[in-house]
Amino acid sequence: MLQTWFIVAVSAAYLGLLFAVAHYGDRRADSGRSIINNATVYALSFGVYATSWTYYGSVGWAARAGVGFLPIYLGPTIMLALGWLVLRRIIRISRRHRVTSLADFVSARYGKSTALGALVTIIAVVGVIPYISLQLKAVSLTFATLRRDPGITSAAELSHIPVLQDTGLYAALVLAAFTILFGTRHLDATERHEGMVAAIAFESVVKLAAFLSVGIFVVFWMFGGFGDLFSRAADAGHTTLFTLHGQTGYGSWVWLMVLSMLAIVLLPRQWQIGVVENVDERHLKRVLWMFPLYLLVISAFVLPIAAGGLLRFGPGADADTYVLTLPMAGGQEALALFVFIGGLSAATSMIIVETIALSTMVSNSLVMPLLLRGKSRLAHRDNLAGLVLGIRRAAIVLILLLGYGYLRVAGGETALVSIGLVSFAAVAQFAPAILGGLFWKGGTRRGVLVGLVAGFVVWAYTLVLPTFADAGLLSAAYLREGPFGIGLLRPERLLGMPAMDPISHAMFWSALVNVGGYVVVSLADPPRAAERAQAVQFVGVVEERFGERRRRVRATVGELQALLERFLGPGGRPARAALLPRKETRLAGSRSAAGAGPPRGGPARRFGGRRVRAARGRRGRRRGGGRHRRSDADDRRGVAEGRAGPVATEVALRRDRRHRHHVGRDPYRRRAGAGRGSALRRLRRRRPGRVGAA
Repeated sequence: MLQTWFIVAVSAAYLGLLFAVAHYGDRRADSGRSIINNATVYALSFGVYATSWTYYGSVGWAARAGVGFLPIYLGPTIMLALGWLVLRRIIRISRRHRVTSLADFVSARYGKSTALGALVTIIAVVGVIPYISLQLKAVSLTFATLRRDPGITSAAELSHIPVLQDTGLYAALVLAAFTILFGTRHLDATERHEGMVAAIAFESVVKLAAFLSVGIFVVFWMFGGFGDLFSRAADAGHTTLFTLHGQTGYGSWVWLMVLSMLAIVLLPRQWQIGVVENVDERHLKRVLWMFPLYLLVISAFVLPIAAGGLLRFGPGADADTYVLTLPMAGGQEALALFVFIGGLSAATSMIIVETIALSTMVSNSLVMPLLLRGKSRLAHRDNLAGLVLGIRRAAIVLILLLGYGYLRVAGGETALVSIGLVSFAAVAQFAPAILGGLFWKGGTRRGVLVGLVAGFVVWAYTLVLPTFADAGLLSAAYLREGPFGIGLLRPERLLGMPAMDPISHAMFWSALVNVGGYVVVSLADPPRAAERAQAVQFVGVVEERFGERRRRVRATVGELQALLERFLGPGGRPARAALLPRKETRLAGSRSAAGAGPPRGGPARRFGGRRVRAARGRRGRRRGGGRHRRSDADDRRGVAEGRAGPVATEVALRRDRRHRHHVGRDPYRRRAGAGRGSALRRLRRRRPGRVGAA
């Protein structure tokens, strides 16, 4: 039996090693020698999909339901087979529109709606909290198991622990501090977290090596190979390991495969790794075969370990701990410790990336738009970088504490797989908005709002509330008879639906109302001009020539740097003449792409709540400034509230230069004579005195 201090010391040393790897990756990035600009590293970072559920829960699921665990591995494989059709579109759109998160993508697609981005953020946070509690439960349970006799494997005996003695609480606090060090040391969300990605790729190798080690030990050390192991299992009556039984039928297989197909793209951590952290679109080619191979290798020993656990401990033990308790029962303490470190890798990688992605969504799409609405004093502050960093750090701590709270309230005795499927079903609600936005130009903002709200409510009613009833927080009569005794409203048999497993039942109803609301409302309410403009760019992105379209901007490096420092803080490397696209990319990291990107269109561009007349637009006088003259405070408010697109930003910079250097009332006077045949000069000749201020 290992001593507690030794387990803690080894765990701390491993976390220190991860931090060293991340620091090395950041230093390489600062020196211009990116360690993640490599297809293999990018493919390994996809291993963040393999969490404690895969590491521990798959074995427990196989012990209870045979080959019912396979859809969780087959779904991502199928989706990646279609990756060049779906993932390539998402990556290209995100790069072109400077998308920083899942919420940002949905908001930008449907008319740059702030309300829609906030809704997606709320659903993502609420939906992923059970998944975070799964990781904390795995760390707490395996730590307690490693300290005690391997025969004590009941979750009931190991989960009812006082709060101050609960390993899960301290794991949440330590991981919160670790995540803050990993992802919020500086504000640069649209730049890649190169150190974090390097650490995640390293962890993918560690957990794969640990799982293969315990699999080889069970098959070839405890038993005489695969044939001997499976023949003993058959003689002991464990033939159901190789069939579908229990709560996993063929209908459930289909839904589980659909859920896992969507999860590999729509989970916030997968979006962060697969889309935001992508360096080169061509790296996706290696992911398409390398990550399915990774899943195949790690799943090869799931059934053998489950069979070995059933033979060694019997069906009464907690099957979720077989991966750890089998080496302990064989007297291999060093291997057991290595297996524990592998499980710690699976949990920490998920928590770090997930909370970084969620904190970015909370900051950019929820909190900052609320703080900068209207005539907020924050719109006049010169430096918002500290505020944005503080919001993200607070969000990380709050999300992890909410995950621990869910574990204490509803997840203590629930199987790891059941907790994970609740979160998979939650993020599946984004599928109509994302996939419809990629391939259908008719989708509208109102359709997405109606579908998302309806699907989220049904998900919470049919999946989350029953877990509270199972935990004793709601009366059991609530499940049997329905609220107020209305049998048609029973959460697990809604509208008298014949008996189905909970996941299939919840997915049927949530998908029905979500897709139905999205399609019906979109058809009844045609898209507006801004939505049509975005739809053309999103749906037709593959047909367009790849590469960013450059805009010529008359702005000095100092002016762009002053604009950036307000949100990102002073300091950093000197700015290069990268013009406006670089500015928008960095500004999107603190304000979302919907706020930093181009305006919604039309000849009269909106900037700071008032209209700036474009040169080709409606008539307006130049002389004397008039009612179209703008103040510096108005310009700053427009950038702060996210309404400053590239044209409006250029106008503000030119006007500011005119006031400071006294070049005259017409900011275009010098440009008009700069070249022969100027389009603006020809316009003046045709319509003298009627060229707008911008």
